[in-house]
Amino acid sequence: MSTPTPPKPSLPAERLSPWWRRSVYATVVIGFTVLILLTVKVHYDAPPIPGRVVDARGELLFSKQNILHGQQLFLEHGLMNNGSIWGHGGYLGPDYSAQYLHTLAVHAAETLSRQHFNQPVAALTVAQRAMIEALVRSELKENRFDPHSDTLTVTDAEAESYLQQQDMWSDFFSAPEKNGGLPAQFLTKGENLSDLTAFFAWTAWAAVTRRPGEQTTYTNNFPYDPLAGNEPSGAAVLWSAVSLIALLGGTALVLLAFGKFDYLGWKSTERHIAPMLIPGQPTPAQRAVIKFFVIVALLFLVQALIGGVTAHYRAEPGDFYGFDLSGFFPSNVMRTWHLQLAIFWIASAYVAGALLLASELGGRQSNNQAAFIHVLFAALVIVVAGSLLGEWAGTFQLMGDLSFWFGQQGWEFLELGRAWQLGLAVALVYWFLLLVRDVKPALRSPDLKELTVFFLVAALAVPVFYLPAMFFDSTTHWSIVDTWRFWIIHLWVEGFFEFFVTVLVAVILSGLGVVSRITATRVIYLDAIMYFGGGLIGTGHHWYFNGHSELNMALSAIFSAMEVIPLTLLTLDAWDFVKVTRTQRDLSGERIPVPHEWTFYFIMAVGTWNFFGAGVFGFLIN
Repeated sequence: MSTPTPPKPSLPAERLSPWWRRSVYATVVIGFTVLILLTVKVHYDAPPIPGRVVDARGELLFSKQNILHGQQLFLEHGLMNNGSIWGHGGYLGPDYSAQYLHTLAVHAAETLSRQHFNQPVAALTVAQRAMIEALVRSELKENRFDPHSDTLTVTDAEAESYLQQQDMWSDFFSAPEKNGGLPAQFLTKGENLSDLTAFFAWTAWAAVTRRPGEQTTYTNNFPYDPLAGNEPSGAAVLWSAVSLIALLGGTALVLLAFGKFDYLGWKSTERHIAPMLIPGQPTPAQRAVIKFFVIVALLFLVQALIGGVTAHYRAEPGDFYGFDLSGFFPSNVMRTWHLQLAIFWIASAYVAGALLLASELGGRQSNNQAAFIHVLFAALVIVVAGSLLGEWAGTFQLMGDLSFWFGQQGWEFLELGRAWQLGLAVALVYWFLLLVRDVKPALRSPDLKELTVFFLVAALAVPVFYLPAMFFDSTTHWSIVDTWRFWIIHLWVEGFFEFFVTVLVAVILSGLGVVSRITATRVIYLDAIMYFGGGLIGTGHHWYFNGHSELNMALSAIFSAMEVIPLTLLTLDAWDFVKVTRTQRDLSGERIPVPHEWTFYFIMAVGTWNFFGAGVFGFLIN
């Protein structure tokens, strides 16, 4: 007579501590509070735009209107995708602020050399040259802006350099081989070029002039130019060192937590979990989503090809295999399309992925959902095609006053016209409403409610954090625009997109029965704490040199360094994915093959390359 096998003792019910939720709330509230304070503060810290710029005799050189019109010209002609201002922009052309500043410093040195020694700098002795360089730094660093009269008085050397550089920039814009692939005679000498030069002059002045009462410039001594006296400040060195300490300390604490609490991460469970996502016949709504993935692949392919053209412009700007491509598809248009296509295919992939999972999460298909998805697809196609064509026409000045609305706005990553921006925002809100229709039943389920709320919050963040694109135009102060730009770019890419990926993976793994609902929810909370803990305040690492104060440098250096920590943990996630997909057992103890094996390999590959791209190379750049 066989001895019956005693039943296994039942496992205690899993519970999630309320401190996970409280910690996320605290992280988000503190992070956004600091981010908002820094955003408000830049309105006071940004370099002033003088109403009048005069020479030593009081004669007007240019005005605030000239500077702002020059900024408009810079943006309308897509020059931010050729060169850069204060380090932000394309690297096919020069950093215009740095080039203007260095040319000014060289001219000032030559002028002072002839005044004091009646000979060029090249003929001076070492001691004489040191004296001239000290005088150049002293002249350029002095802040001669009078806020009471709203007037900036410049030296004779600065006034002469402004007039002479108009010829230099006219020559620069004359031929594609001189400027990284812009059309021939893109800008010619005249009123427009003088205003553009005035804008460059103002950016260089802000970069080299000390803030009142401080030893650093409005841009924290950027760009580096020893002749002009721009060298790394003591604060930059200090907070770089402190950021490394924060990174090492933060990594140690997180690894300690993972060692002490073995339930952190993607852990399998001893319980048998009935899968919610079962391979089978897709619903009509899910079949309607397939075309999004086809478009994602096509957009990615086109982006890669355009990236090759852009790279060719870097190597051979005046010739494309025997053709002068710059007359039709110049480098600034190619780089604009390269950036916009990346945004479009990535956003489309998120849109499609969420739509695919929404009906599974809600356990139903809403009425007419497939038809509504067709409408969303048509709207996205119109926005993508219309904005790309408008950017090309706007860059060539073919749209006149309509360029702002349907053409080229010019801000890097946000080049598409305002009408297309509004269309994209409306389409994303419409997409969110489609998700709500599908997941409504899950909101009434005690087991699925928390996961579903995360799903909707992550989705809602995508259109909400695109709204800052509507807060400025081509005449808004450069420092303020750059601040809002990275509310979108950084918080999308290094915040809510990463958070959204975590939520989607959690829905997939829990839906397949690979991990428990509690494990999936805990991982979401953990990733939210780590991503937002460093990522929100860390947004300011884009603002080091664009008019923010040293306070931003201090806070952003520390918190942005800690953004590397969750990226490092992606390597642990990769191994967790391997384990959870190999340890699933049915009620009899037999191993269950997990479907969609290549999906998990893809997720592991994305995490690995995210670690190397954003973690390793991103940290080196930062």
